[in-house]
Amino acid sequence: MYRIGVDVGGTNTDAVVMQGAKILSGVKSPTTEDVMSGVVDAVERAMAEAGVTPDAISAVMIGTTHFTNAVVERKHLARTAAVRLCLPAAQCLPPMVDWPDDIREAVGGHYWMAKGGNEFDGRAISQLDMDELDKIAAEIRATGIDTIAITSVFSPVSDEMERTAMERLKAGLPDADFTLSSEIGRLGILERENAAIMNASLRALSERTVTAFGNALTKVGLTCPYYITQNDGTLMSREFVQSYPVLTFASGPTNSMRGAAFLSGKTDAIVVDVGGTTTDVGALVKGFPRPASTTVDVGGVRTNFRMPDVFAIGLGGGTIVSGEGDDLKVGPQSVGYKLTTDALIFGGKTLTTSDVAVGLGLAEFGDTAAVADIAPDYLAAVKARIDEMLVNAVERMRVSPDPIPVLAVGGGSILVPDMVGDLPVIRPEHFSVANAVGAAIGQISGEVDRIFSLDGLSREDALAAARKEATDKAIAAGAKPDSIELLDQEDVPLAYLPGNATRIRLKVVGDMNG
Repeated sequence: MYRIGVDVGGTNTDAVVMQGAKILSGVKSPTTEDVMSGVVDAVERAMAEAGVTPDAISAVMIGTTHFTNAVVERKHLARTAAVRLCLPAAQCLPPMVDWPDDIREAVGGHYWMAKGGNEFDGRAISQLDMDELDKIAAEIRATGIDTIAITSVFSPVSDEMERTAMERLKAGLPDADFTLSSEIGRLGILERENAAIMNASLRALSERTVTAFGNALTKVGLTCPYYITQNDGTLMSREFVQSYPVLTFASGPTNSMRGAAFLSGKTDAIVVDVGGTTTDVGALVKGFPRPASTTVDVGGVRTNFRMPDVFAIGLGGGTIVSGEGDDLKVGPQSVGYKLTTDALIFGGKTLTTSDVAVGLGLAEFGDTAAVADIAPDYLAAVKARIDEMLVNAVERMRVSPDPIPVLAVGGGSILVPDMVGDLPVIRPEHFSVANAVGAAIGQISGEVDRIFSLDGLSREDALAAARKEATDKAIAAGAKPDSIELLDQEDVPLAYLPGNATRIRLKVVGDMNG
């Protein structure tokens, strides 16, 4: 059977057809304004090139920037009620206190604080007040809001209060959608609450988007299951992504990194993914993206759910070049998806990095005569500036002096030199569609990050409990139970807390069911 991987980028929509580890076809299609017709075109062309029929496809994996763009552009966000279980503690900084004004207004800025929450060891700060929750439900109903995010202090240690509060609020709001912070974020109440509110505000868009993807695939004649890629390089079922749309954030760079690892056979490397607008640089560790260890800013909002550690610069195939000498500028502006009309080699009037690449003989496309009159010294100066930008970005992501390879992928990677500083560059076969390959090879994951008290519990028992919890999450998301293996684990004793506490972070992955 065959699999299709699709990656919807800002400039191009890429699609590949794979049979096992073999890539049968890879195509690029311009991303369309309505997105879905671009997906249809890319999938149809990829199947035609591979010579396979829709009934031979067993699964489709899609990477999308839809939800990140919604936050960045402040569009399609649903009005959301934030309920924090914390009183009498944790009330000096209210929900959404550090949000930019425009995005707080986009989700409505409605919040309630109620009794509840836990200490780090699971002891209750105060018990839930059911009458108080009934009153909150009535007030939310009066606002007409039907999307609710519930956050409790230290809920990664014990989520019981969040779940009990959800059941009580549901009684008064039977048609509402609920997001629990314990299912999304890590320790750190403000960032976890931000992630939960953001997730809740995207639920309606998620339902529409997932349905639209399904309609696009049906239009092509595909009836197989389809999955959406998330930001740790693994997959979510359509039901799962409707519940947790924030987990797709940064899935594009992640797909490229996973695809680069697969295509090159390298599991530890720096990946440079050059698209039409930006270059994303990240580090591969054991074949998966190195996760960010700090809070991650999404559209001006600090969150703490898992995200790959990626550094982006304004350099791509459509990047605009202007000025000369000391005033020479490469980016960050880009012609984006208008490259095929605005660049000199396509009859346009804007000098882009693609024109420079063609002028230097690094690539052959478009009308080479259009750049024949550009002075060689000028082309060399632009290339030197591009090389400098790439070296600085790679060195920023490098954490050891070891000469690990740089994997250059993406359509614009013709701009990457054969050496970046002292690191050798590898351009694997099918490098231009590495992101779609990364989507096609996705696995299913489960993750746990919480504090365990080792009073009366051994370290081994705590790790076993965490692994079982992560495994259950992976199976719920669609993994084959017998294929699940441990990808990463760490436990850190918390000497500053009583009760012999330790923080365990653990991740498992498994093959997709079906």
